[in-house]
Amino acid sequence: MFAQFTKYAAAGAAGTAVQYALLFLLVESGVMSAVPASTCGAAAGAIVNYMLNYRYTFRSRRPHTEASLKYLLVSLAGIALNAAVVALGTSVLGVHYLVAQVVATGIVLVVAFATNRAWTF
Repeated sequence: MFAQFTKYAAAGAAGTAVQYALLFLLVESGVMSAVPASTCGAAAGAIVNYMLNYRYTFRSRRPHTEASLKYLLVSLAGIALNAAVVALGTSVLGVHYLVAQVVATGIVLVVAFATNRAWTF
């Protein structure tokens, strides 16, 4: 399981790069505040991660119609958890949005891996 988690984290790095780039761009340009910008970034990153996890991490043989729907549900839950952690960090705890995002990323990584491993793929 550790080797698979390592693959999951490596594949997730691509989606995370997309998420952080959008987050930074949207916040620093003044287009959006941290929570909606993080949510947009997480959604874009989830698209990148699906294909990498389907092929590379889990080597799934499930039909895309089944796996993608389950992945979408897990991703939506992860995006909601991500938004909650970023909101808590920035609004309640007063930390910088990037610090809150790093914490959220770690939490969502573990929860999403466990759920995707057990249910999606």
